[in-house]
Amino acid sequence: MTALDLLTFNAVLAAAILSPGPALLFALRTALADGRGAGIAAGLGLGLVAALWTLAALLGLDALFTLFPWAYTALKIGGAAYLIHIAWCTWRTARAPVAEATAKPRGRAFLDGALINLGNPKSVIFAASVLVVIFPKGLSAFEIAIIVGNHMIVEYIFYAGFATLLSGATARHAYLGAKPWIDRAAALLLGALGLKLLASK
Repeated sequence: MTALDLLTFNAVLAAAILSPGPALLFALRTALADGRGAGIAAGLGLGLVAALWTLAALLGLDALFTLFPWAYTALKIGGAAYLIHIAWCTWRTARAPVAEATAKPRGRAFLDGALINLGNPKSVIFAASVLVVIFPKGLSAFEIAIIVGNHMIVEYIFYAGFATLLSGATARHAYLGAKPWIDRAAALLLGALGLKLLASK
């Protein structure tokens, strides 16, 4: 494994993080609605599980899903159901003023982030396909640890950056002024992504 391999992996990873999906949408909305601390905590949960999916792919979990498709299906259904649950909660509190709405504790934000990425088994298939193309075969345990640790750090940097930018006074003021519309749009998108995950093969 070379430094160029890691740089290539990071470029692909950055594109994946920035692509519209439940993880990015959840992280952005949490930072806007609940502040910097909760946004960073959500990113920590998302990043931890994303890195664990990469570890699983390096250890061959994609092959296990092929052997036991019911495990993949069960995880996918659970993930889709959780996304739809988050969407419903977001819709239900869309019109509640921030003072009345329960602010999400950091521990809860972390757990929600972790569960959202845990319920997306397609991540391990994506990770496996990317890793096979970028990295050589026969990686050592030390090299695997570097790849997984690197993945976690990249995720944390991106999500901490999002949380810091979106929890600023300007962004928060704009959010508060349009909270019902933003929350309902986020709820619809999260619900649609949950249904898409449920329908995917």
